[in-house]
Amino acid sequence: MKMAKQSRAMPGPFSGLSVKIIMTIVIVILAVEVVIYLPSAAGYRTSWLDDRLRVGVVAARVLDAVPDAMNLPRMLTDRLLTSAGAQAIVYRHEGQSQLIELENAETPREAVTVDMRIRDPATQILGTLDTLFFGGDRIIRIVGEEIGQQERIVEILMSEAPLKAGLLGYSRNLLLLSLILAVITSAVLYVLVSRILILPIRRLTANMVGYRQAPENAALIVTPTARRDEIGIMEQELAAMETDIFSMLRQRRHLADLGLAVAKINHDLRNTLTSAQLLSDQVATLDDPKVQRLAPRLVQSMDRAVAFAQSVLDYGRQNVTPPRPVPVDLHLLLDEAAFDAGLVAHPAIRFVNAVPDAVSISVDPDQFARIFVNLLKNAREAFEANPNTVSPTLEVAIAETPESLTIAITDNGPGLPPRARENLFVAFEGSARPGGTGLGLAIARELTEAHGGKLAYVPQERGTRFEVTLPAATRVA
Repeated sequence: MKMAKQSRAMPGPFSGLSVKIIMTIVIVILAVEVVIYLPSAAGYRTSWLDDRLRVGVVAARVLDAVPDAMNLPRMLTDRLLTSAGAQAIVYRHEGQSQLIELENAETPREAVTVDMRIRDPATQILGTLDTLFFGGDRIIRIVGEEIGQQERIVEILMSEAPLKAGLLGYSRNLLLLSLILAVITSAVLYVLVSRILILPIRRLTANMVGYRQAPENAALIVTPTARRDEIGIMEQELAAMETDIFSMLRQRRHLADLGLAVAKINHDLRNTLTSAQLLSDQVATLDDPKVQRLAPRLVQSMDRAVAFAQSVLDYGRQNVTPPRPVPVDLHLLLDEAAFDAGLVAHPAIRFVNAVPDAVSISVDPDQFARIFVNLLKNAREAFEANPNTVSPTLEVAIAETPESLTIAITDNGPGLPPRARENLFVAFEGSARPGGTGLGLAIARELTEAHGGKLAYVPQERGTRFEVTLPAATRVA
């Protein structure tokens, strides 16, 4: 049954991966701007306060140069204060204080002190945040000292509104600049990344989508470019994979056609052999001594031919069904497999099930039963083909590690011939007995691998040993 091929639309040039890259670049740039914004805004605030402090120092020098600063004309003091944007200036030196203030200036109810002698980054950033979120209607008291004159202190009282307005304007300009920078950078990077990465990926994606719709169209196989980077390697590997798929599908179609023809021939051949088998059975009842001597061989040959034809048909009709794991008692499963393989109550072969009763594994019971039946049946047939084996014994044991669970099937029989070892697990070639097809081991290996495990032959000095290894998670606690 073929799966429906669902068509997938390719994303547009400004959707999918391209948009994600653009948005990532913009977000990263803005995140970087946020990181550098606070120190930058703190620097702007410090520079703004330093400018006001320098004007205050100039005014203080004027006060210091005048013998009687208290009698300065009001127009001059107001001009000094206006140039500094201040409501009052206090100048302290040698234990004395001088004050000038605007005429009719109101006494501030609350003043926020900013000591410009403390310039650590944390204090400046906290001050900036305080101005942005809580400032505006307050009076700030700027305290600083004249450069090179630590004993001369200048204090300026002024409204915080101009400082907050300046900070907000600076923030808006910085945000606008960041957005412009992010857009320009994103556009440039998008063009570069598009040519280097996005367009090749879109080309490969479109090829995979198209090739999935028609994998037998060789014209859709991607043509690798001369790139030597990861994209180039991806193109080469994709081209190789599509070529292999194309060849495999062609080969499978030919094999399917050939297999259908062989199945029809085999079906007719089986019917013919069945008729011949009936005739051979009738011939075997004749009293002629020559016929009695040759008839068993003829009957045996016909039986082998019919069995071979039937096994080929069964292998061709085998369903590829995924395993449906359920908890299974391993000891009981092995007993049932031994019964189906003809080992229970066998007159010559001793079967030992050394798996504890409490072992439970999560597997498909029907498929795993087929695995064990094939392995146990092969061992029984090997014993029967070599009746000289002393005390023929077949044992099944289990070993556990933190990573795996191993089920070993061991016998003390004659072992596998060299030809069978060379073609082990190969259908129609890996049989250890004359007339066999080798399908049992091939099917057992496929079923084991479908469960995520491994079926392996372990060489022995005498006898034969097969191990079925499963992941440790298969064990049910």
